[in-house]
Amino acid sequence: MERLTAISARLSRWALHVACVCLSVLGLIVIYGVVLRYVFNDSQPYVEQVALLMVISVAMFGAAAGVRDAGHIGLDSVAKLMPAKVQVWIGGIVDVLVFVFAALLLWGSVHMAVSTYQNTIPTLGISEAFRYLPPVLASLLIGLFCVERLLVLITRPVPASPWN
Repeated sequence: MERLTAISARLSRWALHVACVCLSVLGLIVIYGVVLRYVFNDSQPYVEQVALLMVISVAMFGAAAGVRDAGHIGLDSVAKLMPAKVQVWIGGIVDVLVFVFAALLLWGSVHMAVSTYQNTIPTLGISEAFRYLPPVLASLLIGLFCVERLLVLITRPVPASPWN
C-alpha cells in the first residue's frame, strides 16, 4: 500500500508540473499571438491550435492532480454532519463514481483518438489524435488515484464518532 501511495504521489506531482508547464506555454503562446496580430499585423494560424492543446492539457492534468488531493468540487456539508461510518460510505461512493467517470473518459478519448487518427491538424501537421492524448493519460491517472483512495478507505480503521 505504501508503494502505491508513493507512486501515486509522484505521478500527481508530475501531473501538476505538466499542467503548470502547459499553463506557462499557454500564456506565452497567447501573448505571442496577440503581439503578432495587433502589433505586426501578422497572425500565425498555428497559435490557436497550440493554445487549444495547452488548454486541454492544463484542464486534464490539473483535474488528475486534483482528484489525488481530493481537490475536486464537493458538496460535503451534509456528509460532514453524518456519523463517521456513513462518511466513509459516502467517500467510497464518490470515489467509485469518479472512477466510473475516468473509465468513460478513457473510453471516449480512445474512441475519438482512433477515429481521428488519419486526420491531420492542418496548421500543425500532426494527427488529430494528439488532441486526445491528455484526456487518455489523465483518465488513467484519475482511475489510479481513485483505486488508491478506495484502498486507503478500505484498509484504514473508521474514526470514532460521538454518534456511533
